[in-house]
Amino acid sequence: MAEGTSGPGGDGAGAMLDGLVSDEERRLGEPMLRWSSRTHSIAGVQAELERIWSSISLTTPAADGDGTADGTPGASGAERRVAARSSVMNLVIVAGRGETGERAAAVVHGLTGRHPSRTIIVTPADPDGPSWLDAQVQAHCVLPSKDSPETCAELIYLTAGGESGQHLAGLVAPLLVHDLPVTVWWPGEPRLESRPVRELLDMADRLIVDGAGWSGDGLERLAQLARMAGEHGLEIADFAMLRQSRWREAIASSFDLPRLMPFLGHITALTVHYSARDGTPRATDVVKPIYHLAWLASRLGMVVAEPMTAGSEPWGGYRGVLRSGRRRVEVELHPLESPQAGGTTLEVAIDARRGSERLAVRVTGHADGITVETLLDGRPMPDRQYLVPRRREADLLAETIEDAGAHPITIEALEMAAALVGRPVPGRHIGARAAA
Repeated sequence: MAEGTSGPGGDGAGAMLDGLVSDEERRLGEPMLRWSSRTHSIAGVQAELERIWSSISLTTPAADGDGTADGTPGASGAERRVAARSSVMNLVIVAGRGETGERAAAVVHGLTGRHPSRTIIVTPADPDGPSWLDAQVQAHCVLPSKDSPETCAELIYLTAGGESGQHLAGLVAPLLVHDLPVTVWWPGEPRLESRPVRELLDMADRLIVDGAGWSGDGLERLAQLARMAGEHGLEIADFAMLRQSRWREAIASSFDLPRLMPFLGHITALTVHYSARDGTPRATDVVKPIYHLAWLASRLGMVVAEPMTAGSEPWGGYRGVLRSGRRRVEVELHPLESPQAGGTTLEVAIDARRGSERLAVRVTGHADGITVETLLDGRPMPDRQYLVPRRREADLLAETIEDAGAHPITIEALEMAAALVGRPVPGRHIGARAAA
């Protein structure tokens, strides 16, 4: 990149990179950086975005060897058209730290050819002092196959300090592609109560978070998240919940035998054992464990009779009561000393009683899948093994993008989770106390 020059309408330096790399030198399906420039104003970013698509060559040498050594077409004129920018959405990533933004960018790069987007990574910094902005504008392109045109997408890094860093919406709004949905991804812990965040979410269609990494027990943040859906008309996606799809499939399949199906209406207790470390279970994030209870309760039409409260002892966990019709269902989150990351689900236990018959289902997770053990009146039934590995962050982001529209299971489970911890969403009836 040529440093120290200034592009038209901008105040930074920009250059096309690797514009004449042949197909043989590239790896199909892998993103390539084709443009990079730097500027210090929103107007400069807009100018650089315009320059990208007027500067990147619309053709590139084909792979059949007809091009000349310097990259110009040979006698046959064999060239392959390079696609212009291709975006399916605006993806705004709020990164509290620079390394968080870099990690998120690496995830997005892997989806360039599959789900191209205009990605804006915003990092607020140094709230005191004069207003300043540092912006880097990039274009990444993917060659899907030798005979296909490139698919290109833009990536914009914004680091803002002073007054600029306090107005995220003002930074982002001018850079959005109109008529495309806006997804906000917050890889860290969102400050949902702050004014800059609320202004940003007012322009968003979807919010992506990961409740598994929040501070403390995460329950207050979870309740705030449930309220955000209604207040801002947002779809909510939580990676902590999406990761549990393998658990949900295993639990649901536990009752697919005709003999066991009737027990779903006669559950007496739900217990989730989760990992805690260093003797500090009270400081352990329990978002993932409570999602298991919330999903089961919402799917089975249960209501909250007594919200969950923490026990008096440090390792006492959390207890509450649900109702299924007139039946009382004891629910518990129980911490166990474990080397695994705090808040990791270790086991989901379901107990049911139907007449004189008793059913005990124990679902445990491991790196490669889920195991289901079932006891009917104390007699073991054949174990079930589900070989489903844990999913990567890129897989979760791709699923969120592909799953257009709010997922009812997610919304209902989120609202039930809020009701379970005694913070029901106003005006909603999911998880509300049963009428006397």
